[in-house]
Amino acid sequence: MRKENFSFIKASIAFISISLLLSYTANAQKVKNTPVPLKTVKLLKTTVTKAQSRTGTCWSFATTSFIETELIRMGKEELDLSEMYFARHAYEAKADSYIRYHGDASFGEGGQAHDVMDVVADYGFVTEEKYHGIMYGEEKHNHRELSRVLKSFVDAVIDARQMTPVWEKAFSSILDTYLGEQPVSLSLNNEELSPKDFAKKLGFNPDDYIELSSYTHHPWYSAFMLEVPDNWSHDLYYNVPVEELMETIRNSIKNGYSVVWDGDVSDDGFKSKKGLAIVPAKDWDDMDEKERDDVFNKLADEKEINQDIRQKAFDDFSATDDHLMHLTGLLRASNGNYYYQTKNSHGKDRNDYDGFVYMSDAYVMLNTLAIMVHKDAIPEKIAEKLGL
Repeated sequence: MRKENFSFIKASIAFISISLLLSYTANAQKVKNTPVPLKTVKLLKTTVTKAQSRTGTCWSFATTSFIETELIRMGKEELDLSEMYFARHAYEAKADSYIRYHGDASFGEGGQAHDVMDVVADYGFVTEEKYHGIMYGEEKHNHRELSRVLKSFVDAVIDARQMTPVWEKAFSSILDTYLGEQPVSLSLNNEELSPKDFAKKLGFNPDDYIELSSYTHHPWYSAFMLEVPDNWSHDLYYNVPVEELMETIRNSIKNGYSVVWDGDVSDDGFKSKKGLAIVPAKDWDDMDEKERDDVFNKLADEKEINQDIRQKAFDDFSATDDHLMHLTGLLRASNGNYYYQTKNSHGKDRNDYDGFVYMSDAYVMLNTLAIMVHKDAIPEKIAEKLGL
């Protein structure tokens, strides 16, 4: 090899190495404000954190945020979509199901990510400006009275043992009174469109999204009905081993796709106000008060979670269907463990981190009931096993 060529190759290698180092450094800066020191792997652009307030509509807030973030990823304008539009339509569908099952079904404020996608498929979506969903003289959402009125109504229909031709109209009138009448059109680029056409015009396709779970009481790579009360519509979830579930979450975020997360937040390790969710190596019952506080103030050692541990947590009801949130970022601690930037629906002022919670790898492995992702975000080998 000629000396000049060798020198050129050495210089090129040095240049590439420096470029890669600078690129890594730029992508691995500390987030300005996290509860423990974390370096960024990938943060996705998302919309402002909002509050579900006194409602059980986390499923709508999480999935609405997901759709807003998907539209940004798709190169569309940043929109503030109406969570209550989805909640309203879900209430109506849930009422029909509840009555037809003679009350032997779930009826309440809860729901799942697919409930929003079902509404998008049938009715599209609208902006918050068009449908804010508060007609009862308050500034914040509050469904305490509404949910009781609706439950009394559907129970009355069942007690009467008759679905009259006007029950649906009467039920919708209650929703009109509390949430407002549904908009029939909205504008996009000076064109008036129905909510369904509005969603189509923006290129959003609800069929592009699927839900995954990970439990051993169903065969791997099959579709099964997740047995949680809020899955009132009996939708199906794909079942994958937990390692592949976690791989899918990380692959999604690294490639620019956010994730809807459904899981348990009643665990002692979830502290929204502290912005952290962890599974300490030491059992909570074996800690004194100071130790319990200390694990949230430093990078604590955590338990090794596996498939059997998470299955036991599901079977003994310690991991239940509590809450849906939106995963918008991937970070890493100095010990190599991943953390997931999680957009909660308790408002920006809930903590010192703009309402975000940073859930550890162990916490997500243990407490995830299900996720929703874009089908293109699933790693190719896993997608093949699922027949996608």
